[in-house]
Order: sequence, then structure tokens, then C-alpha cells
Amino acid sequence: MKILTVLTYYRPHTSGLTIYAERLARAFVQRGHQVTVMTTQYDASLPREEMMDGVRVIRVPVMFRLSKGVIAPTFGWVATRLVAEHDVVQMHLPQFDAPGVALRGRLFRKPAVLTYHCDLLLPPGLFNRFVNLVVKFQNNMAALFSNQIVTYTRDYADHSSFLSRYKFKLRTILPPVELPAIDKNAIQSFAKAQHVPDRKPVIGMAARFAAEKGVEILLDALPVILKKYPQAQVLFAGAYQNVMGEQAYFDRLMPRIREYESQGHWTFLGNLNPEQMAAFYPNLDALVVPSLNSTEAFGLVQIEAMMNGVLCVPSALPGVRMPVKMHGMGRVAKIGDAASLAESVLEILNEPQKFRGDMESIKKSYDPDTVAAEYEKLFEGLMKK
Repeated sequence: MKILTVLTYYRPHTSGLTIYAERLARAFVQRGHQVTVMTTQYDASLPREEMMDGVRVIRVPVMFRLSKGVIAPTFGWVATRLVAEHDVVQMHLPQFDAPGVALRGRLFRKPAVLTYHCDLLLPPGLFNRFVNLVVKFQNNMAALFSNQIVTYTRDYADHSSFLSRYKFKLRTILPPVELPAIDKNAIQSFAKAQHVPDRKPVIGMAARFAAEKGVEILLDALPVILKKYPQAQVLFAGAYQNVMGEQAYFDRLMPRIREYESQGHWTFLGNLNPEQMAAFYPNLDALVVPSLNSTEAFGLVQIEAMMNGVLCVPSALPGVRMPVKMHGMGRVAKIGDAASLAESVLEILNEPQKFRGDMESIKKSYDPDTVAAEYEKLFEGLMKK
């Protein structure tokens, strides 16, 4: 099968969406398919075309950036050629160019499938309001032209103003999740570097330092947690300095965080590569995902943690609460409620045996090969129609 995957940003750009797309594309290749990724040359130093892990990557030149997107004038011309050459088209949303690609799928009688990752909510402002309206319009046009829409969970879809309109087109497929295998020495070295033996329990958070991630909810919960566990520490994995649009939020929270840093209760780890993340999770006693809005649709880091036997405390956001609800490895806290977060963290720290799950079953369900097989069935069914 010749599969065309279309998205705005691909590797080496790093986001949950690009990681999902890369894992799925590689899994398709390993299953014997020819995969082309059509994306943008968001960085002029990147090659226009290259092979990455057996995946053909074609990057369309960018004229200029617009908010979180880009304008690439030749995108439509390249899409026309590539859609004609492939058997099926898969697009990742949010994406400004998706309607045109989906329409080409219709015109060339090629099945067009959307994978909807999350809502796009830009900061307040007249221009961003306009961009939000344009993106919503583009998403709806893409949905109309597509044959099927993939979502991570029915829970998120039922509460999404966009997805709930297209229930007749929805298909639920869990996301691909994997971590590299590492040896015990790497895990122990990480523990030593972060003083894990002396500062326990360890509460992890893996996210960008952004308002919608609910960092202040964890900050507000810490005094209650520290009262019961005076040696507890937070390890924060992810970008935290110079995060676009988050400087005011960072400046507001940093005085409190610096105080915790000086006491050994908080450490910023920065962006970690996959091998470092694989060493990060086994050193945790709990992972928190206190996100606040629908820009978070699932929280893939929960699955990465659960694969390492780590219990999770997500907020009760639609979709985000589902890993714990499905696999039982943790407890769900109320959205934006520090007292509920503290209570939930303390419960899983006090009685971890109550929340143990089947790690091997979880690994199997989210294995990229398992996910690719589900997409295969979807594509084959659409091609027969």
C-alpha cells in the first residue's frame, strides 16, 4: 500500500503530534508499506527531500510564518501530484492545508483519513481570534471532504465541539507509544544525578511550562504533599525557559519554584531525549498531568509512565482521564483543584498496591505495530468501498 501522510511539522520538530506521526510512519514501513510524509520546510536548513527510517520525507518551501502555522504557496501543487501517486491519504489535524488535501483525495478517488489530535486554542487577542476562526473553518471543511476521522478516545470526541458533529465518521484508535530499552546502569545514574535515594517520593511532570498544563496546580498542591512526605521532590521534564507565549506565566510562578529549588523539592530537567525519558520514568513514584483545557486530548506521557509501572494522577479532562480509567493505574483529580490533586497523589503514594495494572497488556495495546494494524484495517475497508 502506498500511504501519503500530510502534516505541517515533521521531524526534527518535536511535539506530541510529530512524535505520533513519526512512530506511525515507521510502523507502516516495517509492515511493508511505502510511506511518504508531505510536510513543510519550516527550517530552511532542512533538506527538501530525504529518507528517514525508510520513510520518504518531502518538505515544501515556506514563504512566511503565520501565528503557529506557515504559508507554503506550492503546497497545493505538490499535494496534487502526491495524492495522485498514492493509494490512501492520512492527514494530521490541526492543519491549515488539510481541506485542500482531503478535496484532492475526493477528486482522485483516494480514501482520505483525518487523525484529530486536539483543539487549537491560541492566546487572547484580535488576531488570534481571527486565526482560531480560520482554523475551525478549515477543520470543518477537511472533515466534510474526508472519509473517516480517527480520534484517540470516544470520551474526548463526545466533549469536543468539532468531533461531536461528525460522530458518523469517527473511528477510535489508541495512539502509538514506545520508549527505547535502556539498562539498569542508566536508570541508576539518573537516580544518582537527581538525588533520588535521598529525596523521595519523586513526583514527575512531563510537559512544556505552559498555563494550560496546570503547573500552578501542582505548586499549590505541594505544601500538602510535603507535610506528609517532607523529602518529596518534583522532577519537571520539558521545555521551561523561553516557551513561546508563556513568559508572563513563567515569571509569575518562578519565585515560588525557586524557593522549592533551593530546598531540593523541585528540579527542572529541560527537554529530554527518548533514552533520557526512558531513565526518567523508572525513577518516579507518581506522574501528574494537571492540564486545564482541551488542548490536551490524552496525555501520552501517562502511558509511557504506566509502561514503567508508574502510577498517574491526571485531571478529569475528557480524554486525559481515560488512561487511568481504562488501565486503573492511578487516580483522577478534579480539574484545576490543587486539594484534589494533593489528595489523589497522597492516596497512590500511601497505597500503591491498590492501583497496579497489567504493564504488558498496556505495552501491547499501544505498540506502534498494533496501532498501524488498526489503521491498515481502516484503509483497506475504505479502499474496498
